Amino acid sequence: MFILRLLLVLSLFPVLAAPVAAAPVVAVLGDSLSAAHGMDRDDSWVALLEDRMAAEGFPHEVVNASISGETSRGGRDRVDGVLADHEPAVLIVELGGNDGLRGQPLSALRENLAAIVERGQEAGAEVLLLGVRLPPNYGPGYVEGFAEVYRAVADTTGAALVPQLLEGVGERRELMQGDGIHPTAAAQPTMLDNMWPALEPLLEATRDLTGDLPEQAP
Repeated sequence: MFILRLLLVLSLFPVLAAPVAAAPVVAVLGDSLSAAHGMDRDDSWVALLEDRMAAEGFPHEVVNASISGETSRGGRDRVDGVLADHEPAVLIVELGGNDGLRGQPLSALRENLAAIVERGQEAGAEVLLLGVRLPPNYGPGYVEGFAEVYRAVADTTGAALVPQLLEGVGERRELMQGDGIHPTAAAQPTMLDNMWPALEPLLEATRDLTGDLPEQAP
């Protein structure tokens, strides 16, 4: 009789629902190239990435932590917060273009990018580094040295690398906005295609990395 009464009492309390699996997160830490500068957010490569992943059967969700005007130093200052807040399975780093356009020292760019990548790896994320190339008017030495920074960081950290995010875009005026720096909405599918071969293996590797999100009690 006591057991029956106990069961009756317990039945009056809300029952916590079983936890549900949380989708693995892809976090994008970038600048205006990833922040939908000059276009609707739904047209950006980041939004298109969500659609592509869903179409390919990947369970990942995207968190876009990109800010227009961001530098590698700014990204380095923010990366710990992004990692702590979102615990990404994949971290996409798209930074450095503003450093180059401002003629910042390449040694500082390399140090900052390496620190960002290493922090992501230490947090357990697979890291994809997206490189860009500078216009030739910055001089061959600086332009080539800038491109080499991305290769060197990828080599030393083991991060996946896309050497030129704007391959097939930057040289086509009709795919660039009036400032000659930012791609148009029409260029975004090409940018996604440029990175997809390097990103897809990272998505495969993290497909089953899920956490638990408790449902609210009724």
